[in-house]
Amino acid sequence: MSHSEPAPDRPDVLRYTAFATDPAGGNPAGVVLDARGLDDKAMLAVAAEVGYSESAFLTPGPDGDDRSFTVRYFSPLAEVPFCGHATVATAVALAERDGPGDFVFATPARTVPVSVTESGGTLRATLTSVAPHVEEAAPADIDEALAALGWRADELDPGLPPRIAFAGARHLVLAAATRARLADLAYDFDRLKTLMLRLDLTTVQLVWREQESGTVFHARDPFPVGGVVEDPATGAAAAAFGAYARELGLVPATAELTLHQGVDMGRPGVLTVTLRDGDTRVRVAGAAVRIPSE
Repeated sequence: MSHSEPAPDRPDVLRYTAFATDPAGGNPAGVVLDARGLDDKAMLAVAAEVGYSESAFLTPGPDGDDRSFTVRYFSPLAEVPFCGHATVATAVALAERDGPGDFVFATPARTVPVSVTESGGTLRATLTSVAPHVEEAAPADIDEALAALGWRADELDPGLPPRIAFAGARHLVLAAATRARLADLAYDFDRLKTLMLRLDLTTVQLVWREQESGTVFHARDPFPVGGVVEDPATGAAAAAFGAYARELGLVPATAELTLHQGVDMGRPGVLTVTLRDGDTRVRVAGAAVRIPSE
């Protein structure tokens, strides 16, 4: 995008899926590489028309660099401060246009560096989160979340206690004791949405740990505040979960975690979460591919 060109009356919306190499997997995102001239209402309308859990909208970055952009994210219902899968999708779209390398995204959740590499014809993006933090969840809020999900307290993994984790957006982490519990997701949409709005949560990060590996997890992310029942692959939640796993000492200070998400929806995706000793930020990586036009 030349930073001097005006935005079109009708923006060109690209469609990519992130955290997968198959267009039928991962999490789809809309990408508007030139959103100049679009106000909040117009961006929200585009996101609603696209219908994916999020769409990303780019304008020139504050420093004028051709590989620096201001990025905003909209679900079909509202703006969100940060979206990992749309970030990965956007970075790969830029790399296809401008070549692999480093990009800088100025987001409402602060600056997010993204690096794109190519191997064997596959483009893979790695985002570096903002500084994360983890906080206790009030017992009454945990009880309400479980009630909305239809889960019992004794179905949680006692080794992975509930917490609220942040790495650009807030997520309530709840760990199922069994894979079967995670697979059986039928929740009260409005009840969970009400709780999430009150706690300013973007998703609820439901996880199950493969005990043999210790670093492989399966995840599901109810997303009623975005107007969808479930998000197929959630980069922001993966980053928050990386901070959670480190904070609770579940993994070494330097570790690489693998999160499988979307399997139960028929849209499998893989998210790689990297932790580095001495660096509080979390890195989330995955592939992304263009979704062919129908």
